[in-house]
Amino acid sequence: MKKILSTILALALVLSLGAAALADEETVTLTIGASPAPHAEILEYAADLLAEQGIKLDIKIYSDYIQPNLAVESGDLDANYFQHEPYMVSFNEEQDTHLVSLGAVHYEPLGIYGGKTASLDELEDGATIYIPNDASNGARALFLLQKQGLIKLPDDADPSSVTIYDIEENPHNYDIKDAEAAQLPEILPDVDLAVINGNYAIEAGLNEVGALAKEDPSESLIEYANILCVKEGNEDNEAIQALLEVLQSDEVADFITDTYQGAAVAVKYAVEELESAEAEDADAEEAAE
Repeated sequence: MKKILSTILALALVLSLGAAALADEETVTLTIGASPAPHAEILEYAADLLAEQGIKLDIKIYSDYIQPNLAVESGDLDANYFQHEPYMVSFNEEQDTHLVSLGAVHYEPLGIYGGKTASLDELEDGATIYIPNDASNGARALFLLQKQGLIKLPDDADPSSVTIYDIEENPHNYDIKDAEAAQLPEILPDVDLAVINGNYAIEAGLNEVGALAKEDPSESLIEYANILCVKEGNEDNEAIQALLEVLQSDEVADFITDTYQGAAVAVKYAVEELESAEAEDADAEEAAE
């Protein structure tokens, strides 16, 4: 009897180990590169939802905008989530990479933050203003400065490539310089103003202080929404498609809305609001006629 019991227990152990091995084989692991906040935090929330589908996320944190793209290109990462499409397109052109967007998830309004100068009204002639040094975000920053009446760009300025050297009018002789986007929160206390990307503002706690001015989502939401990015040829990967579906879900949109209070905006809800506003404007125009 003891021998039979031992045999049964041994067989049960074998079956148990076999089942565990099978479960491991069925679990798919995706390695995703991301900025610390809000991207990695959003991915961590999404990971619990993906686990129900047998997909595990291995999230790699990057503090810059270059390495996570190179890692996707080399295959070290299955995807990354930190950038908007204009930056990705510019990166492809400069680095001869083959990155593509799978879809938009959230949007971070670019903001002007006060350093030594506490408000735009207090800005003195010759004040120092820093902007990001990459082509897409630098151009984006210059258009934001123009909208606040600080500078004037050429009428035909390219929204994706205009630089500080293209500034047409700078009546107050502001000293406008550029630096790596990740360094701008550190530079801020020593300069008058800085135009800072949303993710770095969140990491530095600047969203709690508040920006002096921000982009209007109705003008920049679609173009500058942050995307899930893969190397060309990996678009149909089922696990990555499942990740995209979760990132664009109501559950994740609610998490973004509740957690970041406008510093990061879920594209899903923002688009719905814009479409609703456009419909109301159209109805108002029709009624006026």
